[in-house]
Amino acid sequence: MPVLNCSGIAKAYDGKSVLKEVSLLIEAREKVALIGINGAGKTTFFKIITGEETSDNGNVTFSKDVTFGYLAQNQNVTGENTIYEELKEAKRDVIRMEEEIRDAEAQMALLNGKELDDLMVRYERMRDAFQRAEGFQWQSEVTGVAFGLGFTEDELSKKISVLSGGQKTRVALGKLLLTKPDIIFLDEPTNHLDLNSIKWLETYLMNYKGAVVVISHDRYFLDRIAEKVVEIENGVSRTYKGNYTDYAQKKAALRKAELRAYLNQQQKIKHEQEVIDKLKSFNREKSIKRAESREKQLAKIDVLDKPAELNDEMNLTLSPGIESGKDVLFVEGLSKRFGDEVLFEGASFALRRGEHVAVIGDNGTGKSTLLRILTGKLKADEGEVRLGVKVESGYYDQEMQVLHEDKTLFDEISDDYPSLDNTTIRTTLAAFLFTGDDVFKRVADLSGGEKGRMSLAKLMLSKANFLLLDEPTNHLDMTSREVLESALNAYTGTVLYVSHDRYFINRTAQRILELRDGWFTDYPGNYDYYEEKSEKKMIITETAPPKAAAVSAVPNDYKQQKQLAAAKRKRENNLKKCEEEIARLEEDKRAIEEELSDPAIATNLAEVRKRSDALEQIEEKLEELYDMWEKLEN
Repeated sequence: MPVLNCSGIAKAYDGKSVLKEVSLLIEAREKVALIGINGAGKTTFFKIITGEETSDNGNVTFSKDVTFGYLAQNQNVTGENTIYEELKEAKRDVIRMEEEIRDAEAQMALLNGKELDDLMVRYERMRDAFQRAEGFQWQSEVTGVAFGLGFTEDELSKKISVLSGGQKTRVALGKLLLTKPDIIFLDEPTNHLDLNSIKWLETYLMNYKGAVVVISHDRYFLDRIAEKVVEIENGVSRTYKGNYTDYAQKKAALRKAELRAYLNQQQKIKHEQEVIDKLKSFNREKSIKRAESREKQLAKIDVLDKPAELNDEMNLTLSPGIESGKDVLFVEGLSKRFGDEVLFEGASFALRRGEHVAVIGDNGTGKSTLLRILTGKLKADEGEVRLGVKVESGYYDQEMQVLHEDKTLFDEISDDYPSLDNTTIRTTLAAFLFTGDDVFKRVADLSGGEKGRMSLAKLMLSKANFLLLDEPTNHLDMTSREVLESALNAYTGTVLYVSHDRYFINRTAQRILELRDGWFTDYPGNYDYYEEKSEKKMIITETAPPKAAAVSAVPNDYKQQKQLAAAKRKRENNLKKCEEEIARLEEDKRAIEEELSDPAIATNLAEVRKRSDALEQIEEKLEELYDMWEKLEN
């Protein structure tokens, strides 16, 4: 049964049309994704549905008694309530019912006769209503949502007034979920959540008894929850059954068919025009009349528009300026603390040429700090970081953009890369959503998100062979994320990036480093592989000592804990020895390779054979050690 029907919604600002004809039909309990490029009008559509704005045309009709809740991207939650008190506000009606029940129970001891009988009848009605409202579990529900959204037990006593914007948005999301309206409208709900909280929210929404309509660039999230996708493109909506992957496949097929129809029509028009021109060239009355007749028929054709997304500008090619050596990065015994808080300690790993590695972990675990240490922008407390031979690194950090405020976007690139032609510059800017006259905007006039995109565009042209990227898909719409994914997949250099975009990780990572409880765990695969292995690992056992959590785990017996600690120490010692042996052999290998490039040795066949044999033995041993290291890491 439909709970919401939106038909023919249109909206223009200052004569510029944003929505032309957008429709949406929502069934009870249906989970729907609303997608489209940045500026397509998705948020405007939400505001029209929820009554914050009026439409120029069309109708929004809710079924009788249907309730809804709306989470905008940025929430201005204010006041001196604590997080827990603010979340409790969503259960005010239930709490009031509970108080009335307690008052009735207190009065029972003081009444008798008819007054007591009347109170007992009213008491039973209140108890039934309280039970239907799931009142007996409101406290556990509040704390469950709070912990699910990433708040710890200690944080629940924090006042709203001291929270960051992201934390306030999480509080607003928690309140909305706890009110349980018939329809929830969510605008980018995952923006301020870490991976664990996003996974919790997915499960919550999949099991939610009402309908959910969500705007999100998180394609993995949409794959999990959506059963219908509504796309707004050029002001018009189109509905696709299934999740995001289903939509992408159907959209690609539709795009292909539209392009084929467009090209076929263009070919027919071209052919018809050639026939007309030829008939006219005969300069005969009969031929000219036939040409005029054909021209009239040609004028009646409804010419198809070129499909909007079939745009050659939305392509990006990355290529390193020079090739690095096989060994790109060595990290050994790395530790970092801020005061009493230990982010990570004893971290050791290495990257080889061509690897694309994602660093994942909860918010605040130190992922961005790791990148800043690797780039030399922050000093580690302990440990060593070494770059390999001919490694040229490029770093993207959305908080630290190196841009010139007084330049236009076009000049920002052309001044740094004078060899690029206008087409290449415009193509690069278009891939990061700067099209048309946008290229002549001044950097100073850009928003924070736009500056992030501009910095990423410049880095992509830098010819570096080792890219370090901190949340590269933030501020990119789906189309631009796909452009970046394709570019990175074709990139022959080395990439290490921090991201919470699981779809992006799944498509671009060959290896994942998870930072949890101060330790790095290596997973040689994409995000799906990580999910499979980490879930099995969680089921089997937790070997690393957990940090203080909101709900403490029940400890195992002392003997078992002692055995686990001993096994962990043994594994760490073996791992350290393995890494030391690898480092030693790699140093020997480099020395022999340098000797082989020496003309005095290279012209001596006996010496070449001797070193080649030694090199072969080292490489065989290294292969064994790499396998051993991988087993020890996992």
